[in-house]
This record gives sequence, structure tokens and C-alpha cells, in this order.
Amino acid sequence: MKPSRLFPLLCAAACASGPSPRPSAESQQAAQQGGPGIPVQYEKLSNGLKVVFSPDHTSPLAVVAVYYGIGFRIEPRDRTGFAHLFEHMMFQGSQNLGKLQFIKLVQSNGGILNGSTRFDFTNYFEVVPSNTVQTMLWAEADRMKGLAITQDNLTNQQGVVKSEVRVNVLNRPYGGFPWLPMPQAANTNWYNAHNFYGDLTDLDAATLADVEKFFRTYYAPNNAVLVVAGDVDPAQVLPWVKQYFEPIPRQEIPARPDIAEPRQEQEKRVSQDDKLATRPALAFAYHVPPRNTPEWYAMGVLREILAGGRDSLLYQELVQKRGLTGDIDGGINELGNQFNIQGPTLLDFYLFHDKDKPADEILAAADEQIEKLRAAPVDAATLSRAKVKIRAHFYDQLDAFSGFGKADLLAAYALFDDAPQNVNGILDGFQKVTPELLQKTAQEWLRKTNRTVLVVNPGAPARSASARGAP
Repeated sequence: MKPSRLFPLLCAAACASGPSPRPSAESQQAAQQGGPGIPVQYEKLSNGLKVVFSPDHTSPLAVVAVYYGIGFRIEPRDRTGFAHLFEHMMFQGSQNLGKLQFIKLVQSNGGILNGSTRFDFTNYFEVVPSNTVQTMLWAEADRMKGLAITQDNLTNQQGVVKSEVRVNVLNRPYGGFPWLPMPQAANTNWYNAHNFYGDLTDLDAATLADVEKFFRTYYAPNNAVLVVAGDVDPAQVLPWVKQYFEPIPRQEIPARPDIAEPRQEQEKRVSQDDKLATRPALAFAYHVPPRNTPEWYAMGVLREILAGGRDSLLYQELVQKRGLTGDIDGGINELGNQFNIQGPTLLDFYLFHDKDKPADEILAAADEQIEKLRAAPVDAATLSRAKVKIRAHFYDQLDAFSGFGKADLLAAYALFDDAPQNVNGILDGFQKVTPELLQKTAQEWLRKTNRTVLVVNPGAPARSASARGAP
């Protein structure tokens, strides 16, 4: 994501190591029942830092990831884009690492790294040779305890973020579609419905005092999760974690604002002109049941049946049968996956189409397939196929990006649920979905009155999106 300067590798301190801890009872039970059997050791330091270990000795790599409980959703009202701006600030130096040296430190030791801002967290991670884990822990702790907050760094990163907004959104066809405009249209609570990338005037208005306050408030150990996964021995690594992180003082974390969304009772329609687009685009989204409920799992199965590949209902109907579009995609949480988001969430579907294929015709064809799921329980074969595909996707995710996918799941379940071991029950949650539960969920959550439709008109003068209730 960003370049950097060399910092010498720390000498590994001698550390007495005992036998590796046994997998948790939940992990063993999940493995016996056909679950993933991910080893999970969960610790909490005296300053509130949550620490998750997951050993896997299949390759000499390790993932070190730090997740902070601050994302787009709860950034200050008059500082839109501030969570994202701060993600950039975290690479500008710390007490013992100069500007951009963190990145050079990782790269010079054969690793890769990145950071991102999401709805409910901001994360930073490194995938490194496992013999450099101690160094990465030291470096992550160094910036957690003392970020280099200077006016030069702030001014520089304000310019970088504004440039990113221009490149990725304002000056790009379909910029941010659909993840950026759809939540603003579908949600009513400001926290879920503001411009997450940030208004340029808000970014300009950020002050050094704002940055210092934000850092003290949210980048605290008691608002964070540290995951160390891969070719590691937790008995060896835990003392390093305590050495580097435990001296960092906990902070007073403000109460989380109310981010609840009321039940949507009327379909919303949004029209957005895009002077850079060459073809129309269409997206439609539905609010999703609360996290970890039976209906939440059922919604994931419905997504798979409707848009999970070329054998899905919407692909077969819109692409293969009617030729209304060349492809259709969709998912729960377009900035990640169903599991790494906590608050109100959308299941959205999106596609691009020719001008002679009206959006209403495409919606009508999609509705025919959706209504089938609402009118009657699905057959056993369809449900079984969807569950098999979900299982395959899940295991793909665990291995993604040299094990980062597994670390991401563990971090999310620790941060949101205080229960990282529950990743071993994810597949069981999907397996319990029945045809009757699927129909019941579709009836409540795939109704038109729970839907927001976004139409992108190509070639027209750019203007702000406008929303109206469905006629």
C-alpha cells in the first residue's frame, strides 16, 4: 500500500518455551463434527488487549494482524472520511520508526503488508517469515503506543486521501459503485448513511488536535485485537506480546453510538448520473438480519442460491435465458464478507447492461426468481448445492492471502463477539438452515418494501443522487 525505509531486524531474545497449547475444546469438537477445527488460543492482557493465536505449521509463514474497533460507521459527524484518513496516518512513523520505515522493515524481512478501513474496524496486517514475528510485534506495539502525529504528516496525508477520492470515485466511471452510494440511499441512520470516503471539505477541516484526540480515543489496546496465526508457538510468542503491548495504557472508550436501522417499509429508488459511464448500471439491495441469528445464516444461503455463480437463479434467468446482462454479482458486505461486519448490513446485487435493456425489465425478471423463494420452500437439491458451495468458499477464504483470511475471521469474531473460537461453528450455522427457514427469511427480508434500487445513468451531467419512495 505504501513504500518505506529500512530498519534493522531486532535480535530475537531468548525465551523459554514450553509445549504448544492444545487446541480448545470447541476446536476439537468442530473437527470431530466435520468443521474446520481451527486451533484457537484466546488471551486478554491486563490493559484490555484481546490476543488470538492460531498455530498452523504447514508453511514457514505467519500473519500478524491488529484490528481496531473504529471504522467508517462511527467516525465524527463533521469529519467524514476521518477513519480512512487515520489509516494513512498510521504509516507515517512512530516513536522508534521514522516516516514510512514500518513498511521498509516488513519488506526488508521478506514480508508483505497492508491496511484498510471497513465499516466496523480499521486493520493492519503483515504476512512474514515466521522467524520475524517478534520484530513485527515490536513494530505494531511501537505505533500503538506512540504515533508520529505532526502537522507535516497530516497535511501530506490529507492530500493523499483527497487524491485517492478523486482517482477512485470522482474521476472514475462508476466510482464506488455500489458500495459507496448504496448505504447512503438504503439507510436512514447517519452513521450508516454518510459518505464513508469523506467529503473533501471535511478532510480539509481536520486539525492536528482532531488527529491526536482520535488516536487517544480509538487506537487503544482495550479497543483492539491482535491475531498471530501461522507457523508460531503461542507459548513462545505470548511473552513477547506481553513485553511489547502490556505497558501500553488502556483508554476510556466512548459509548458506541446507536447505529440501529428502523424496519424499511417502502421501496426506495435512487437515480445517479455519471458523465464518465458508458453503459447503465443497476444495483438493488436488501437489509440483512442481525449477525449470528438463524436468519442471518439463511440470508447467506439465499445469496448463494440467487447469485452464487453461473448455476444461480439470477445468472440463469438474466444472463443465460434473457440476455439482459453479461453478468450479475452480489454479496453481503461488499467491503469484505458476511462475517467481518457487525452493524446493519446490506445484501446487494449489481450488474451493468445495455441501454436497450430497461432497468425495470431487469428488475421484473429478477423478481420472478426472488418470488419463487418467497412462495415455496426450495427443493433439497438446491439447498444442498448451496451449502456445498458455501463450504468451499469458506475454506478458500481461510487460505486466502497466505493465511490472512483465517486471521481476518478470528479478529472479527474476537472484536465483535468476544469469541474467536466461534469461527469453528460457522459452517454448522449454515448447515442448520432448512427449506422452511429459508422461505421464512425470504418472505421477511427479500420483500420489495425492504429493497433499495440504484440506477446509474451514463453520459449525463454529474449530479447528486436523489432518493424517493417507490410509487
